[in-house]
Amino acid sequence: MVLLSIVVPCFNEEESVEIFLKEIQETLKEHDYEILYINDGSSDNTLKKIKELADSNSNVKYISFSRNFGKESAIYAGLKNASGDLICVMDVDLQHPPSLLPEMIESVSSEDYDVVAARRVSRKGEPKIKSFFSHLFYKVFNRITNMDLAEGATDYRVMRKPVVDAILKMPEYNRFSKGLFHWVGFNTKWIPYENIERTVGETTWSFWGLVKYSIEGIVAFTTLPLSISIYLGTFISIVAFIYMIVIIIRYLLYSDPVQGFATIMCSILLLGGIQLLSVGVLGKYLEKTYIETKNRPIFIVKESNIDDI
Repeated sequence: MVLLSIVVPCFNEEESVEIFLKEIQETLKEHDYEILYINDGSSDNTLKKIKELADSNSNVKYISFSRNFGKESAIYAGLKNASGDLICVMDVDLQHPPSLLPEMIESVSSEDYDVVAARRVSRKGEPKIKSFFSHLFYKVFNRITNMDLAEGATDYRVMRKPVVDAILKMPEYNRFSKGLFHWVGFNTKWIPYENIERTVGETTWSFWGLVKYSIEGIVAFTTLPLSISIYLGTFISIVAFIYMIVIIIRYLLYSDPVQGFATIMCSILLLGGIQLLSVGVLGKYLEKTYIETKNRPIFIVKESNIDDI
């Protein structure tokens, strides 16, 4: 029987890890699987709970980081240490419904698909402003990156081993998994599902955290923002030149003296703002380049029950 490795990033999820395991056990009674919990530097009793589950379940593995490295690092660590022929990435809070797993496994095993992924078709239970910005992100991301990332795409997916191997060949430090999953290609089947609220606990993702994550994703897959300053500079230069001609003509024809302190100040502030924005965008890309050149490890393992890690 094909072994399924389920990669589960965890950060302060002591209430969820046991509930998640019970759901998987109930759903995958007829499948051979392992669960690989990645403790991402949790400050609560998440690691203790995971160890207890590992002691009583031989198919429960875990990796515990030395500190919080982030979900992207946890996903990478899980993919790197998964031993199954099929690899699944899931959230521990059960917002990724385990009930979809049998269909996903069947599709990737018997149909001509390398990846079967889930996408949310609704956002019920979420604040409207969060839904609006999520929709806006997908539109902007696809437009400026020339990619076709499915709206509502999640990290929840079952992949064949060659797909995971392709993803692991990109050991970049600044990771945006949704984009990487799409970038490597392969035949993908999408399974729609309705949004599900967390079973227990509260999300660790704040609104500004999601905004920052979105910016990281855009910077990781396009250099278009670097070109925006060129377009803005060209446009403003043309407008300024036309305005200069208008002032000269007015002065020659009507002897109209140069006026408009407010106009001058607005122009200075506008140009200053655009310059600072351009420098900020450039700095963001330099920051990413700087971090990549350090070649620091994506994660550091403090302890694990995997022998060859």
